[in-house]
Amino acid sequence: MELKYKMNMKHILPLIFALCFFTSCSKDDIESKNYDYYYPTDEASISAESIPGTTAAFDPKGIAVSNEKLYVINGDVLEIFNAVTLSHIKTIKEFTKGTTTIPLTALTSVSVDNGRIYVGSTESRLFVFDETTNVGISTVGNGQWWQTFVHVFGVVAKDGLVFVKEKNNIIKVLDASQITETSNWNLEPIAKLNTLNGYTEVYSLDVYDGNLVVAGRDAKSYLYYNIANIKANAANSLTTPIEPEKVQFTDIKPIAVSFSKDWAVTSENVGSASYLRLYPKEEFSKKNYKAVVNASDILGKNAFGTIVGTAQLNDRIFLSDNTNKKIRVIKLNKSTIAEQNN
Repeated sequence: MELKYKMNMKHILPLIFALCFFTSCSKDDIESKNYDYYYPTDEASISAESIPGTTAAFDPKGIAVSNEKLYVINGDVLEIFNAVTLSHIKTIKEFTKGTTTIPLTALTSVSVDNGRIYVGSTESRLFVFDETTNVGISTVGNGQWWQTFVHVFGVVAKDGLVFVKEKNNIIKVLDASQITETSNWNLEPIAKLNTLNGYTEVYSLDVYDGNLVVAGRDAKSYLYYNIANIKANAANSLTTPIEPEKVQFTDIKPIAVSFSKDWAVTSENVGSASYLRLYPKEEFSKKNYKAVVNASDILGKNAFGTIVGTAQLNDRIFLSDNTNKKIRVIKLNKSTIAEQNN
């Protein structure tokens, strides 16, 4: 009987393996795996020639996209373009409110949130405009560096807060509700943050997943400040500014960061090379820095200069290339590669 059982199993086992191959087992073996591959290509550029009637040099710094409009800091003016057609809409040269007119000078940064445009200047001012009419709402700071701000090198407004990067290593936090048509120019911050390093460079910052994220170019790291923690420790931070969480890099200097629907869109300097890097933003939020796009040029040509600002609208990425004096408009392409198992 035992011998008969072994002989039967000897014949049955091959049938079982064959059946497995042609049913569920074969499905696992031959099923393909799809991999998404992203790569940038040049689409267009914005330069001095894109602004009708201008004779001034193009000096792009901070940029922002809102409601299909591209806002570009250009030396002493704010340029507004249609982010879809790339046509020039308007040049804002001064802050006007009632009978008050203040020429814009030494601009560094721009942010758009909740119907307002925030523009930072190293003349120690933050200008606030109405997004629809471009009429002035208020100014914070009076142009004297020993007053409200010690110059302004970066700004981002989001979710009711306004973060203003000063010279050296301080970010002052304002509540957006403090800034009204009748508010005083010398507003007191509700909190202060410590960027560890920094001097007179334009800084890029954005908000995502409950954190202010700063491209800490001088600290060689991305700096994360939990917004709930900022609010909870606001009073104490006025004496001892809140320090960030970070992962220390050795030779990478983050220059710009912004968050789009899917990505953390960044620029980073490594030695003399400048890179456009895209990270899945959920992983970036966890400080897992595995870029899916890592490009210092476009298909081996047209190397990037220092990119001081980034923004994205759909599959179009805007790069403020201050070295090459233009806004580079890059298309983000996606290819799906199927890997067939044999």
